[in-house]
Amino acid sequence: MRILMVGDIVGRTGRYFFMEQTPELKQARRIDAVIVNGENAAHGKGLTPSIFDELIKGGADVVTTGNHIWDNPTVMEIIDTEPFLLRPANYPEDTPGRGYCIFPVGKKKIGVINMAGRVFMQPPMDDPFRLGDKILKSMEKICDVILVDFHAEATSEKLAFANYFDGRVTAVVGTHTHIQTADERLLPKGTAYISDLGMVGAENSILGMAIEPVVKKFLTGRPSKFEVAEGAAIYCAVQIDINDKTNKPTKIERVLVREKRHK
Repeated sequence: MRILMVGDIVGRTGRYFFMEQTPELKQARRIDAVIVNGENAAHGKGLTPSIFDELIKGGADVVTTGNHIWDNPTVMEIIDTEPFLLRPANYPEDTPGRGYCIFPVGKKKIGVINMAGRVFMQPPMDDPFRLGDKILKSMEKICDVILVDFHAEATSEKLAFANYFDGRVTAVVGTHTHIQTADERLLPKGTAYISDLGMVGAENSILGMAIEPVVKKFLTGRPSKFEVAEGAAIYCAVQIDINDKTNKPTKIERVLVREKRHK
């Protein structure tokens, strides 16, 4: 089995490049399932019902999110009804939506958990470590593969989470920082790991946003309206190969696609 886990999609630039590239990647790499973080897909913040549909039609099987899930209020129209749309599981218990799901691939069942970190993150979240233990007690009995999108700022927290669950989940991949890291590997007990998948969005940008307003905010300390950057896009993801007999990961490989535009 081969899984493609894709970094945060940023705005229209990211959506269009995701929808253009994903079918080709699925065919060329023989991908069985695609998990993508969509929390920045609606003009850089949040997600709408129509954009969720775009991502699914474009090749996503499960859409995870993070701390920007509520930035576009129309997501409330689908948060309780779409089984493969996730928000971080460690929001308070009465929060709408779900934090994990089970996606069937042939005879296999893939569990996907969406979790958020607490270091340098807002709003405050429940403990992802202890909640992860609780979720795994039920999920590990019925799932062949378990994948975690850990949406967090601090690499130390991501590494701690991954090592805590090493050997108990198939993969822990970080999202949120929009910068693809170069530390992909199999941990000592076999869990596939990378600190951050990166993003799908304009490469000549600051985390997918236009450069000038972001620089202006740093220079002045005053609010500045951010806009999604346009131009040639970048597609960041990882491919995770899983042994069909043991259900253990055998390889994690970074995927990086740059859009070619003629001048």
